[in-house]
Amino acid sequence: MANPLLPPEERNLTPAQVEALDKRRDLGHTFLVIAGQFTVMATIVLLWVGQDLTYSPGWLHPMAFYLVIALALIGFFGLIGLVLRRGTPRID
Repeated sequence: MANPLLPPEERNLTPAQVEALDKRRDLGHTFLVIAGQFTVMATIVLLWVGQDLTYSPGWLHPMAFYLVIALALIGFFGLIGLVLRRGTPRID
């Protein structure tokens, strides 16, 4: 009998489909970890952005550009990670 706690689309999966689902969720978890690491890095870079914007001449603001790139990567990896991790978590 199928487990009634699982969503209907996951109740009657074959072993190969379960393995593919686990790989997808593991990749989603990896992307969330990468987003978390970029969040820590962006927090540290944020400490220098104010000084960079104040003292760098013209359009040369490398720390601000690094922060924008880090925020874009956080958004990308975070959203993709959340999409891949959707569904019922595996209980180990």
